[in-house]
Amino acid sequence: MPTYEYECNRCGHRFELFQSMTEPPRKRCPRCRGAVRRLFGIGGGIVFKGAGFYATDYRSDSYKQQRKSESGEKPKAKDEGAAKPHRPHRRRPPHAS
Repeated sequence: MPTYEYECNRCGHRFELFQSMTEPPRKRCPRCRGAVRRLFGIGGGIVFKGAGFYATDYRSDSYKQQRKSESGEKPKAKDEGAAKPHRPHRRRPPHAS
């Protein structure tokens, strides 16, 4: 929820409120009950956490391969290291009833 800052027109009291964006603005000062106005705040800082915030996170495979070839690295095959030896499916013995 955003923090809104208010100032009383009568007594000059300044205060902050945590309010939902859909909540109507405060109209009265909590000290003198005078009319208040909402001030423009600097806002809160934005914190980016986790993956997905860098342009390099969404590069295409062709771009990554070209980049590796330019740097002298050997591009990996798609199924290199992913291939598992084939094991035949074992049959279960019939269920005795």
